[in-house]
Amino acid sequence: MANISAKEVQALREMTGVGMMECKKALVATEGDMDKAVEFLREKGLAAAQKKAGRIAAEGAAYAAVINGVGVVVEVNAETDFVGKNEKFVEFVHGVAAAVAANKPADLDALMAAPYGNGRTVQEEQQEMVLVIGENIHVRRFAFFAEGVSVPYVHAGGKIGVLVNFTTALAPEAVETAGKDVAMQIAAMNPRFWDKTQVDEATLAEEEKIMKVQMENDPKMAGKPEKVLEGIIKGKMGKFYKENCLLQQEFVKDGSMTVEQYIVSAAKAAGGEITFKDAVRFEKGEGIEKKQENFAEEIAKQLGK
Repeated sequence: MANISAKEVQALREMTGVGMMECKKALVATEGDMDKAVEFLREKGLAAAQKKAGRIAAEGAAYAAVINGVGVVVEVNAETDFVGKNEKFVEFVHGVAAAVAANKPADLDALMAAPYGNGRTVQEEQQEMVLVIGENIHVRRFAFFAEGVSVPYVHAGGKIGVLVNFTTALAPEAVETAGKDVAMQIAAMNPRFWDKTQVDEATLAEEEKIMKVQMENDPKMAGKPEKVLEGIIKGKMGKFYKENCLLQQEFVKDGSMTVEQYIVSAAKAAGGEITFKDAVRFEKGEGIEKKQENFAEEIAKQLGK
């Protein structure tokens, strides 16, 4: 039997929302394999959905803006939340976004070598920030849309940055409200896909497999004809799309319509057409595991106690 640590149990609990005892049982049954444990819980109907998003750990800020017609979203990390609110740090984040818009770099290396706008490169300005602020600061990632109409949204002072990109002949100000509403939906719901057409065959097969196992374990489903079971699976897949695909999701601000229907409605009200093309959602510290510090012990060490 695998030796399961409390840390592993807690990690599985955070990923699935299932109780500690059930998480431990799942890890024991799967010999500590985290992915198999998630699947085990889902097959038993205990975990509603697989959530593999990394734990939010690193500080700093996510930021989105439209600069000279170019939609930009960036994430810049710092060591503490305090620095994330520092005026100089915020100014640096905005400057990085401006450098992305001006240079349209192909990748992170190209961005770091690009001019920041003050005679230094982005890399050199980052090094300057480390010296001035006294913390390890680094530009982590960026994305931009040079075509179409982009609408930015920043949630909770930089916890999440979202950039929505539309194809439309309407002026940017005519689609701003719709863009903000869609961006807020993305920030809140964090959909796995933008549209159901993007769901790959492997994901569909995995979902259907889990649904079948769940029904096999359900006494109410015993003896039901295969065609009935297929119909139930089809209905459950419809629910999967509604929960995981942005355009098929229930619109948070008006549950009587989907996000797709809201965009059509907003376009009609604006007197034109709006097509959702793409979006980017950055959550500060997503997927970075933060080192846990005991500050009392750290201070005691520094004082030689």
